[in-house]
Amino acid sequence: MDTPAYSPQELEAAVQQRWHDQQAFKAAATPSGDKFYALAMFPYPSGQLHMGHVRNYSIADAIARYQRMRGKEVLQPMGWDAFGLPAENAALKHGLAPARWTMDNIAHMRGQLQRLGLSYDWSREFATCTPDYYRWEQWLFVKLWEKGLVYQKLSTVNWDPVDQTVLANEQVVDGCGWRSGAPVEHKEIVQYFLRITAYAEELLSGLDTLSEGWPEQVLTMQRNWIGRSEGAEIHFPLAAGDGVIKVFTTRPDTLMGATYLAVAPEHPLAVQAAENSAELATFLERCRHGSVSEASIETQEKEGHSLGLHVRHPLTGAELPVWTANFVLMGYGEGAVMSVPAHDQRDFEFARKYGLPIRAVIQAGGVTSDGEAMPEAYTGSGTLFNSGTFDGLPNEEAKDRITAALAAKGLGRKTVNFRLRDWGISRQRYWGTPIPMIHCPHCGVVPVPEQDLPVILPTHYQLKDPRSPLLDDPEFTQVACPQCGAAARRETDTMDTFVESSWYYARFACPDAEQMLDQRAAGWLPVDQYVGGVEHAVLHLLYARFFNRLLRDVGLLPADGAHDEPFRHLLTQGMVLKDGSKMSKSKGNTVDPQGLIDRYGADTARLFILFAAPPEQHLEWSDSAVEGAYRFLNRFWRLVHEYGATPPALPAELSAEAVDLRRAVHQCIDRVSRNMDGRYHFNVAIAAIMELTNSLMKVPADAPADLRAVLGEGLRALTLLLAPFAPHIAEVLWEKLGESGVISHASWPVADAGALRCDTVTLVIQVNGKLRERMDFPADADNASIEQTVLVDPAIQRHLEGKAVRKVIIVPGRLVNVVAG
Repeated sequence: MDTPAYSPQELEAAVQQRWHDQQAFKAAATPSGDKFYALAMFPYPSGQLHMGHVRNYSIADAIARYQRMRGKEVLQPMGWDAFGLPAENAALKHGLAPARWTMDNIAHMRGQLQRLGLSYDWSREFATCTPDYYRWEQWLFVKLWEKGLVYQKLSTVNWDPVDQTVLANEQVVDGCGWRSGAPVEHKEIVQYFLRITAYAEELLSGLDTLSEGWPEQVLTMQRNWIGRSEGAEIHFPLAAGDGVIKVFTTRPDTLMGATYLAVAPEHPLAVQAAENSAELATFLERCRHGSVSEASIETQEKEGHSLGLHVRHPLTGAELPVWTANFVLMGYGEGAVMSVPAHDQRDFEFARKYGLPIRAVIQAGGVTSDGEAMPEAYTGSGTLFNSGTFDGLPNEEAKDRITAALAAKGLGRKTVNFRLRDWGISRQRYWGTPIPMIHCPHCGVVPVPEQDLPVILPTHYQLKDPRSPLLDDPEFTQVACPQCGAAARRETDTMDTFVESSWYYARFACPDAEQMLDQRAAGWLPVDQYVGGVEHAVLHLLYARFFNRLLRDVGLLPADGAHDEPFRHLLTQGMVLKDGSKMSKSKGNTVDPQGLIDRYGADTARLFILFAAPPEQHLEWSDSAVEGAYRFLNRFWRLVHEYGATPPALPAELSAEAVDLRRAVHQCIDRVSRNMDGRYHFNVAIAAIMELTNSLMKVPADAPADLRAVLGEGLRALTLLLAPFAPHIAEVLWEKLGESGVISHASWPVADAGALRCDTVTLVIQVNGKLRERMDFPADADNASIEQTVLVDPAIQRHLEGKAVRKVIIVPGRLVNVVAG
């Protein structure tokens, strides 16, 4: 009988229809046994699947399918991160409403994902731009407002004058907006903030519980972002008038070397001083343009201007000048820093530039104690001098002594500071979740009552410019105050889209809940395996960890410790490269996943992308490797069809050849299982599958019955092992081998310990590290007998002539190295 041709396009469509009809991957409402929640970071519906998507979702699906075959109850959902600025910009460009553009893209991308054969529970699908979803974050917003975890304040932000919105620091590139290219401005506007700093200590300590499941790189990035530092808050009294300037420093030991204070350009003292100085006003205006990110500020030229003000040193009473400097951030502490030029390089360069005093107060061997003669700042340890009663103290000891002296005068205290700042979530654009607040001229800012939620975003607008149409829509803005009934104005800012992506993982567990979450969430959470790009290491992952604690603290998740973190394990996959660069349209090096699937099928696309590199590493695109994956699937297809479906029974006694082949089968099962179980070295697992396939192909058609029986056992094992990577072909071949049911629900094969046993072991024999021979030994041979056999072997003795054996090194199961000289 002729073998039918492998036709992936027809085969995959039929298999996917079968999965759909049988609801093969629908998860239980609540797991009753050992559960596994697999999740890939959900996509923004740009309308076009790219190879990064294919890799991300193929990795997560291979994990989900493997765990399902291991007997776990698996949840793997899919949805859409559907709000955001790109939809507005596209709507402006194409003359479509953002809602229409978004929903059309979702429909297209859903079809593309379904072509990949991903084992999603599509019944849980949602888009974050629907009222059914965002009403609950509005509800949570109101609850957090009542708890004091949401507040308003005047804040200096990056403002894009073209896109008419606040930009995150990461969205400012070379001082310009990442989308518009317009120079950004510093602007002070009232914004809503989530008090993430209230959870700073817990977010930091929680990282210790993730050390076994998260990449160390990501943990380090989050620790640095939270940035816990111990130091002192120091008060410098104003020399004229009342009040103090408060600064935070990690180096109170250098206090006696402070020669000036620097405040942010937005500091009230700087703004007030500029009223009487045109030159200072010009400087402050120049500072309004440029990023407020720490990274940008560190690399820009340091500039400043005197305010003509002085403060008193809290311990000596000496007057110190106050300057404003472009490297001081208003968001850091209270927007002021203590400047010690002799012991801080940035302060040193600033002092040199503007002729400010440099006073050294810490000395060490070989370091000049003359501040004015120092070639650079000394930032190391040493002994205090020029420090009055603190002279002679080691600087670490001086930190506590000086802080205590400040506390005794009521001008300072020991404190802990965090680099982390509260999360400003206000956005001045239209396509986002409406912030559920109302501005009343009598009652102030009041929340929308719970019974009036959701505040629904109108979706009919045809955008004409970046200005939010909500601002000009009286039907949206004009409302009655819920407290006094007076005419009031609805808030027109929308939420940062990171809010939507900060809790979607939990909503997937109960997408039809009549509250934000119900008890089903606790059954599925935390996510057991999360997969996504390392570019989300800080913001998204930190915000999700924060939100998980908010959900716990409003009673939606158990406060049992087991539900504190949202993601138990994290895998950050590498990028897909072509010609050494990340795929991008601007570089002309993209590969269309749709074209790849149309030509070779989804199984080939999945197999290639999982085999080409370990998940954490970057993957270099290779047309020949894609062809190789396709050829392998064809070979395996022919091998199963040529074998047939009725295997002879495995006899009790096997020939030596059959024993060796069966050992290879179970070594493959063992190798694939070890590389799938938590390590996810898919490339190594697939290599083992290909290696065993080549061995099974050598069994002749007229082989003895015992070899044919082992061949049948091997083909069943290989089909099961291949199922997480190439599920469509595995499904069809499973049926061809006479099996029934969805292969993803079949049991993962288990290596037979008896079959793995070997009576002999082959060891590599080296002399002084050079390969000289290979020798077989009994598997239970001890080191003494192995050494004796090697040393008397004639082939080895030839290499030892005239030399004395100094040492024999035996690596069990691998090699023997004779060291001689």
